[in-house]
Amino acid sequence: MPIDRDKVVGAELAGGPAMWDPDDVILYHLGVGAGVPATDPNELSYTYEAQLKVLPSFGVLSVFGTLAGVVLADGISVNPMMILHGEQSITIHKPLPTTAKVDNRGRVIDVFDKGKGALIVAETETRDEQGDLLCTNRFGIFARGEGGFGGPSGPAPGNAAPDREPDIVVESPTLPQQALLYRLSGDKNPLHADPNMAALGGYDRPILHGLCSYGIVCKAVVDNALDGDVTKVAGYDARFAGVLFPGETIVTSLWREGDAIIVAASCKERGTPVISNSAVRVKEA
Repeated sequence: MPIDRDKVVGAELAGGPAMWDPDDVILYHLGVGAGVPATDPNELSYTYEAQLKVLPSFGVLSVFGTLAGVVLADGISVNPMMILHGEQSITIHKPLPTTAKVDNRGRVIDVFDKGKGALIVAETETRDEQGDLLCTNRFGIFARGEGGFGGPSGPAPGNAAPDREPDIVVESPTLPQQALLYRLSGDKNPLHADPNMAALGGYDRPILHGLCSYGIVCKAVVDNALDGDVTKVAGYDARFAGVLFPGETIVTSLWREGDAIIVAASCKERGTPVISNSAVRVKEA
């Protein structure tokens, strides 16, 4: 049996220490499209160490090794080339610092039977040197072809886009080399660089990392709905609904709904979804 739910749920995942500094933060920001125009004061706050802030989505980087380790958990036997990052959620407990030494702990919290595949849900906690919780990440890993094992189907997706015109629409062009730049932040999956490996995954050319699109959309929300204030983000939930190829443009639509901003993102050139059922949770003033 490729997935034994009884063994998988509750399994501890490899975590351990991690660290970052301003150069890591700046490289990540460049990887998600910051720095255009290069001398714009808001862009410099992402790309220049003298006045640096940290996008909340940066919090996924220190636990990426834990995400990769999900397929090695006891009770899971799946083809790594058949897995997709299906969902991502981050809760920010404290503003992310520009320099940090942290400790990560993770576990599998559920596995859902989606028919055509299995959705493996893992959660990680990242704490600073004082033991304070910085952020909690929740990953949804979709294993294609591994459904039908008889588990629960899981909750229906939330954060549906309202039936009205968006309050804000943002276009974020990506570079042809965007994936090659983003992968320097730690995600070296060859699917995003090597055409031969992309073909094995069923794509005619390398695709952009889902977490790169996640960061691009996060920046679009912060800059256009939150006045560039990264500390206003309490959390950010997203469902990866389709692929983007480097060089294409992400169109992000935003709806203000109470203490949240509902988000949907699509590919401008092909009119296909990229991120759906997404929301940025806003901290109370």
